[in-house]
Parts: sequence; structure tokens; C-alpha cells
Amino acid sequence: MISEKAAYALATLGTVCWCVQLIPQIIYNYIRKDCTGFPPSMMFLWVVSGVPFGIYFLITRGNIILQIQPHLFMFFCSLSWVQSLYYPPYSLSVKKILLRCILPMILFIVSFEIGFTLWLRPVYDHGTHWPALVIGIIATILLAAGLIPPYFELAKRQGRVVGINFIFLFVDSLGAWCSIASVIVGNMDIMGIVLYAVVAALELGIFASHFIWCCRFKWFGNGTGEFDDDDVGSTSSSVGIEINGIDGDSAEDGIFAGPYINNEQDKDDIGSNNTKSMKEQRS
Repeated sequence: MISEKAAYALATLGTVCWCVQLIPQIIYNYIRKDCTGFPPSMMFLWVVSGVPFGIYFLITRGNIILQIQPHLFMFFCSLSWVQSLYYPPYSLSVKKILLRCILPMILFIVSFEIGFTLWLRPVYDHGTHWPALVIGIIATILLAAGLIPPYFELAKRQGRVVGINFIFLFVDSLGAWCSIASVIVGNMDIMGIVLYAVVAALELGIFASHFIWCCRFKWFGNGTGEFDDDDVGSTSSSVGIEINGIDGDSAEDGIFAGPYINNEQDKDDIGSNNTKSMKEQRS
């Protein structure tokens, strides 16, 4: 061990990052009222990963901070998961989310945590540690698996990140790197380094994908890349559309007939021209 104090400080910082990293994403989803590009499967896998994390720290009797952290993580992941189901593009009703998602997840979390903790804690106390190690590995694999669905969203948009808040992604990456550093200066657990490095690498790939997209289409390209919903929303809100004397709000109801027509005479002229052309086609 290089430095016990440094390892503890880095581990604490990583734990704090992984407690609060989803708060910017939750606020971002609430403001946009749209979760396009933010896959529900990502948050589902993270909620599920919190269960073995919680079991692991309860079995090993970790300090109170380590026991609280997975449950805070599951709470914020659950909020993001519900948002991704409630807001577009899925737009499920509150009743469906409650009956099909929230209640089954609560039953799963409570039953698994209580059952495995009561079963494996005495086993760990008697010196058999491999079950706890397996639980910890499963938790980290699920955490890393949650970062795979965003890559399918990137593939749909030529590599552009849509719907994922970069502050959330940065804080989450910081937590992974702090955890890696704590293991390096601490007990040099190779398995821990590998598992945390997988998480950090997947998040770095998301950053790199958006950077490459910006280079190709925004900064040095021809501007033919796809625009996300934020761009569309900002463009439509900044441009006033006036059609037949009706403002842009009414245009959202499907009223779009081309250029603005100034007076009734113009309307009559256009109508007569259309009638003549139709008669010519029939003849």
C-alpha cells in the first residue's frame, strides 16, 4: 500500500461522485421534458447493479457511507429511469410505470437485499469471502453494461450525443478515475482496476464519439449531420411563422400553406388559377 490516507480520500471522492452524478441529468430531463437519446435500459441496468453493490457492502460490513452510497445511487437511477419512461419518446402513463416498473422493482430490491444479506453475512464472518467477491463482480459488470445502450443511440445519430447531460457524464467519469486511483495507491487490486477501467473507458468513448461528430459536421465539416431535438426546438421557437394571418402557435396544429397571403383579392386569384389548372388537366 502506497498511502492509506490517499487511498481513503480518493475512494471517498469517488463514492461522493457516484452518489450525486445523476442530479444534473435529472434536472436536464425535467427541463427538456424529453428523454430522446437517453435509453431507459441504461438506467434500468444501473438500478439493478445497485442491488448487488448494496448486498456487498452490507455483507462486508462496510462503513456507513459505503452502505448508504448504493441506495442513494439506486434512488437517483430510479428517478432517471422513471423520467425516461414518462417523457417522450416512450410517454408511458403514470399507472403503467407504477404497476409495471416501480412496484416490481421495489419488491425485487427489498427481497434480494434482505435475503442475500441474511444468508451471506454469517458466511463472510466465518471467513468464506468468495461469495462477496462474486457479488461485487456482478455489480460492476452490470454497471458497465449500463453504458452499452448509449452506443446504439450514438449509432443512430452519426456519433452525436443526444439526451445525455455532459456534466453527469463528467462527474460519473471522475468517480471511476478516483476509484481507479484509490485502488492503485491502496491495495493494488488488479480485478478492481480492470472493472473500474472498463466503466471509465466506455464513458470516455461517449465523449470521444461526440467530439468526432463535432469535428466532422459542426466545426470542420459541411454541416450535414443530424440535429437533435434541442436544435429543432430552439430553431422553431426562435422563428415566428405567420400563415394566413395566424401566428406560429396555430401552425403547430397542421396549418401550413406556404407564403403569407396579404388580402382577399390574392386569395381569389390563387383560387381561380387552381380551378383553371384542374379543368385543363381533366380535359
